[in-house]
Amino acid sequence: MSVTPSTQGRGTDAPGAAATGGAAGSGVTTADAGSGSGFGSGFGGTASRPAAASVRGRRGRPVRYLLWLVAAVTALLLGSAVAVTIGPADVSLAQVWASVVSHLGLPGLAGDAAVPPLTDAIVWQLRMPRVLTAAAVGAGLALSGAVMQSVTRNPLADPYLLGLSSGASLGAVCVVILGVGFALPAAAFAGALIALFATLNIARVGGSITPGRAVLAGLAIAQLGSAGTSFIIFWAAKGDSYREILNWLLGSLAGSSWSTVLISSVALAVVGTGILLAASRLDAFTFGDTNAASLGINVNATRWGFLVAVALLTGAMVAVSGAIGFVGLILPHLVRGLSGPGHRRLLPLVAVVGALFLVLADTLARTVFDPRELPVGIITAFIGVPVFILLIKRKRSAAWA
Repeated sequence: MSVTPSTQGRGTDAPGAAATGGAAGSGVTTADAGSGSGFGSGFGGTASRPAAASVRGRRGRPVRYLLWLVAAVTALLLGSAVAVTIGPADVSLAQVWASVVSHLGLPGLAGDAAVPPLTDAIVWQLRMPRVLTAAAVGAGLALSGAVMQSVTRNPLADPYLLGLSSGASLGAVCVVILGVGFALPAAAFAGALIALFATLNIARVGGSITPGRAVLAGLAIAQLGSAGTSFIIFWAAKGDSYREILNWLLGSLAGSSWSTVLISSVALAVVGTGILLAASRLDAFTFGDTNAASLGINVNATRWGFLVAVALLTGAMVAVSGAIGFVGLILPHLVRGLSGPGHRRLLPLVAVVGALFLVLADTLARTVFDPRELPVGIITAFIGVPVFILLIKRKRSAAWA
């Protein structure tokens, strides 16, 4: 029985040591591990032609990836600019450009476009913060979802898997009921961190944290947080506070301002950069804990680090937008088909696609039933459920069986 040699270092983002370390000892090539199939084309004397075709395909993958990344960034910039022009008040792209450059201290770049004071206020104080917040939240949730699916090795994982959403919701509801709604972002963030602390402490009872224990503990904390939120709403919420709570629980960007832009963008820049720098460690988790440890990775410490990073990022996003579902669940699967399994390519692309997706979804939420506005979480659910069902039908990986 012959074994086809692994094509090390050619167009794949998994660590090079993985092909020669623990994974190689079990007959797992780098490409196989990324796709979730540990065995297959590497065995049998008739595998040389498929292997050669695979090598040629991987050589062209970096170029295709760069094209997809450039296309996604371009679509995000154009989509964001167009989204600012859409609304009850007519605003042109020239006026958007003139308003932005004037506020950035570059009025010479504005050209001849005249921007009335009311139009300038609409662009700079209302629509621009909302679009930028949507982009940051979408990127953060998509990035968090990709990390959670890798760390837990669970294709159904999303940023809210560890009870973060329920904890944030409970904190937000408490401050709204108390009449201190200005503290809602801080309370939601604190609630998410408390939920994370409780989940991880429950998960490590009786030994080290495993993906299965973390998921089960997260489900328990999520149910507890949901029960607490429902009790408070039933007992104390009335009138305006009830509508504010409901709008937040469904996920909404209607209250976006430059402060929400600051919170979400700083969290994305700081935590997201750290995650991107550690992308190769996520590749090692694809092989399982044993093989990741054989590559010199401290599995427990690394898993804790990623889970805390996701909690911080998700907590900041939930604090400014409420619980917006399906962004972190479906987008990593869609983007993985374009970028390949390596996280050095997956994470940047999924962040850009997540930003574009939420900008477009929020634009639909505030315009499709104008003058009434839907919470953006409803739009993402309407889009996400059919796409997720389609993914389930098309996915052939054993992890979905």
